[in-house]
Amino acid sequence: MSAAAVPAAGSVSPRPAWVTDLPVLAVAAVWGASYLAAKGVTTSHTVVAVLVLRFAIVLPVLVTAGWRKLRALTAAQWRGAGVLGLVLSGIFLLETYRVVHTSATNAGLIISLTMIFTPLAEAAVTCVRPTAGFMAAAGLSVAGVVLLTQGGGFTSPSGGDLLMLLAALARTVHVLAMARIKAVRDADSLSLTTVQLGSAVAVFAVLAALPGTGASPWSTAAGFGPREWAGLVFLSVFCTLFAFFVQMWSVRRTSPSRVGLLLGTEPLWAAAVGISLGGEQLGALGAAGAVLVLAGTAWGRRAALGSVRRIRS
Repeated sequence: MSAAAVPAAGSVSPRPAWVTDLPVLAVAAVWGASYLAAKGVTTSHTVVAVLVLRFAIVLPVLVTAGWRKLRALTAAQWRGAGVLGLVLSGIFLLETYRVVHTSATNAGLIISLTMIFTPLAEAAVTCVRPTAGFMAAAGLSVAGVVLLTQGGGFTSPSGGDLLMLLAALARTVHVLAMARIKAVRDADSLSLTTVQLGSAVAVFAVLAALPGTGASPWSTAAGFGPREWAGLVFLSVFCTLFAFFVQMWSVRRTSPSRVGLLLGTEPLWAAAVGISLGGEQLGALGAAGAVLVLAGTAWGRRAALGSVRRIRS
């Protein structure tokens, strides 16, 4: 791996790897829990409305808290963050629609392909082939997800599965773009997150105003009870604000491939939430799959760190 594969030249942090990895794993954990939360507040007729509400909850707080640094962004940084926000809106549309159109088993397996897509995409952009160790680790993690998600059984492919495949591709594009768009490399992470979320909520607001896109945000909010509002706040604060702030922060301190691998543990966390809160059973195959995901992720982290160390030396 060459220096071109590092998000920002000279920006690799000398701090211990786990300092960067733990927040990314926390993002994977909250995204794993987001399936259960989204299932409780979203129907096929309220997808766009829920997305408007999810983003609008935190956006005013972000704008108020970071107004000074937000105004300091350059035009190029606004454009770069705006592009990232458009990709982000696509990710959320695809993933939220899949919640109501495919099974948890299929979704967990397909989204894990991000672990393979990200290093392949990074290699295509940088013309540097991922190490054999990293690709083997990613493959091991995907194999683990196959076993992990077999408790519910892989169902026949559906339109929702295609949406999930497109979401995995969009996640890859988003992670890679955050590392490759020069204008956003040195900008304030909170400001960039604010612009991204603002761009995304603008897309959702336009879609909500179009006929045939389902219930309005206002009528959807009026029908929510305490449980639905709690789920929406969790999706907004943790699965949106926290998650994408951490991504902006971490992708400039490590490689996109490594971030993609760590985020690919999401199905493992989804299974943990399903077992602890949803009463699901893991089984022997699922337990073996969980071990493989953990082993593959640990192996991939070491392989990526070894590549970065060779670059710096």
